Amino acid sequence: MPLALLALAIGAFGIGTTEFVIMGLLPEVAGDFGVSIPTAGLLVTGYALGVVIGAPLMTVLGTKIPRKRMLMLLMGLFIAGNLLSALAPAFAVMLIGRVVASLAHGAFFGIGSVVAAELVAPNKKAGAIAMMFTGLTVANVIGVPLGTLIGQHVGWRVTFGIVAALGVVGLAGIAGLVPEMPRPEGVHLRHELAAFKNAQVLLAMAMTVLGFGGVFAAITYIAPMMTRIAGFADGSVTWLLVLFGLGMVAGNLIGGRFADRALMPMLYISLGALAVVLALFTVTAHHKIAAAVTIALIGALGFATVPPLQKRVLDQAHGAPTLASAVNIGAFNLGNALSAWLGGIVISAGFGYTAPNWVGAALAAAALLLAFLSAALERRERRATTPGTAVADGTPAARQSAVHH
Repeated sequence: MPLALLALAIGAFGIGTTEFVIMGLLPEVAGDFGVSIPTAGLLVTGYALGVVIGAPLMTVLGTKIPRKRMLMLLMGLFIAGNLLSALAPAFAVMLIGRVVASLAHGAFFGIGSVVAAELVAPNKKAGAIAMMFTGLTVANVIGVPLGTLIGQHVGWRVTFGIVAALGVVGLAGIAGLVPEMPRPEGVHLRHELAAFKNAQVLLAMAMTVLGFGGVFAAITYIAPMMTRIAGFADGSVTWLLVLFGLGMVAGNLIGGRFADRALMPMLYISLGALAVVLALFTVTAHHKIAAAVTIALIGALGFATVPPLQKRVLDQAHGAPTLASAVNIGAFNLGNALSAWLGGIVISAGFGYTAPNWVGAALAAAALLLAFLSAALERRERRATTPGTAVADGTPAARQSAVHH
């Protein structure tokens, strides 16, 4: 794998850390600014919405800029947003900083996926995408717990300052290691938008929303589920999240490896198993060891879908994949927001803290059905365009077939 992928992974590590570390620092931030915890929660919501909006917006703005330069500009935006958060004199300013940082998120992973895929041979594209996303998964194992620890003991502003410094390292790596990749000739915004007319692209994005949404339906409420149902101490939630992160790392690498060999079968297995494990979590959540194992499996199976889904979007978007790739990253965050909302609804309705697991299982099962539908449509399209499948089409292959029959 090219060293350029390391630079992309470092950028992904910084982005993953800043996205999730805020969840462990909400009490400290709320206390400093004198706002309630729900108000501080807007820093999470604002970031997620910024990713959904920023992914297509920043990609469209970058359609006339070479990809390497655009990646560098996005890292600059990421650095500025985190510095603004670290130095914010008021809560509103920090919220603006979070949104600024989030605008780089979707476009970085979207454009980065395209660049990563172009750096390697065709049979290694999903593996290259997975290598970049390894930075995001490792952030959940190292960056988020360490950032939370630093923020709680030294100060949350120090955490965001360190994240900004990580952005500087990522920017330097991209500048020094990623080769110049001129913008493809003849590709304009209308070509990028045309990809959304492809049913397969839309199906892949819907699978992204539902599949990864299934993961976050459960993980969003892991703290109350584990402390009130499984009986873990409050301090145990951190290492349970580390287990989830380790599962994400493993699943990401496995998904990337096997997606290059058999993409759709990989999706069938990962989505089907994810639906089953999420359903079982309603039972295993009552037992400490079983719950811990299940959390790791949810991370592994959930992230095993990421490289194949991202590669499928790239494949189906053909010659103009950049916008579709970035929007698919926004789809992950849309799935996170949707599933967290649905999980909150079933808890508020009195079904208990394990109820979001059923929501997650249903979402993953729906994603699996879409995967089967996508494959069926693809087979039908292939049969319709394969020469010699119809006698009446007048082609040489058809006439030869008619003679033989």
